[in-house]
Amino acid sequence: MNAVSATFLRELRAYFFSPLAYVVLFFLLVANGVIFAIIVGYLNDPLAPAGRPFDFFFNNFVFWAMQLFGAPVLTMRLLAEERRSGSIEVLMTAPVTEGQVVAGKYLAAFVFYLFLWLPTVAYAVVIDRFGDVDWGTIAAGYLGIALVGALFLSIGVFGSALSKNQIVAAIITFALNLLVFMIVFLTNLVNDPKLKDLLAHLSIAEHMDEFSKGIVDTRRLVFYLSATLFFLWVASRTLEDKKWR
Repeated sequence: MNAVSATFLRELRAYFFSPLAYVVLFFLLVANGVIFAIIVGYLNDPLAPAGRPFDFFFNNFVFWAMQLFGAPVLTMRLLAEERRSGSIEVLMTAPVTEGQVVAGKYLAAFVFYLFLWLPTVAYAVVIDRFGDVDWGTIAAGYLGIALVGALFLSIGVFGSALSKNQIVAAIITFALNLLVFMIVFLTNLVNDPKLKDLLAHLSIAEHMDEFSKGIVDTRRLVFYLSATLFFLWVASRTLEDKKWR
């Protein structure tokens, strides 16, 4: 655990000293602020259907765009830069395993990811001052954000382990995350009930729709936990394989 915590703290400090991380934070806050203002303005229209702001906030085009583009940016350097500079070889000679390196770097990315979304809780506080807010539903929505982010970031760590070039790692991560997201469209294209149910079980957009409504299904929790651990395991095995080349 000492090796994991040391790697975690080093990478977390690197995030907070990285200008790129603050660029991501700036654009995420601006995009979230704009989309939330649009949602509130839309719902205030007397002709608009009844609804709650966070029903739309947790599952919209901008939300998914930020997820798909944010994960590659946050993870592309984690292992790719270490391999490019050769510092990964020095790190691997220390009494630390590939799994510990991957775990420490991943946890740093995940904590910073949560930090990026933390300011948006203020939206719920503001809404609560002018009306009733179902905090259970809000909590479920943020749980969905955490789980989706956990999966996308684990794929990002895997993508970063595949290449020494950060841009290539980001492209790989974006492509893999996009494939995972596209399952929602496949669900609408098949007619076989069993296949449709299977795809619905794997559709992260469908999952996020449930979370935004306050529905927390333990099957979803198992899915995200197992999928995240799988990609982290593959990343550690990839790193081990690259070490001997």
